[in-house]
Amino acid sequence: MKDISVELSELTPSIQSDLTNHKLSIEGISIPENSKEFYKPVKEWITEYNKSSNDALEVNLKLDYFNTSSSFCILEILKMLNSASGKKQVYVNWLYEADDEDMKEAGEEFQNIVGDILTIKEVA
Repeated sequence: MKDISVELSELTPSIQSDLTNHKLSIEGISIPENSKEFYKPVKEWITEYNKSSNDALEVNLKLDYFNTSSSFCILEILKMLNSASGKKQVYVNWLYEADDEDMKEAGEEFQNIVGDILTIKEVA
């Protein structure tokens, strides 16, 4: 199993995984041309992590903006993490800027669907 490292671009967030520290982070703007294809490696990584590790996983999501197709992929990822939470500790942090009510509300909507694995946190 390998770590994921995707650089931030104008249309896509950075994606960084860290197997050693059991972390995954997605940060930036998410408006890729093909969201399913863009997020496929993340879903594969989570599936592999769930099979190969019993260690807790911390996921940090700090998105500035995302389109509808990205929201479906993010929800799929959150649902995968929620299912994994039955076998291991999974912590998902939805991070948003203090003045970004839209991202706060988006986090709250996701939290209503996936429950307690998702924590909403304001960042400076």
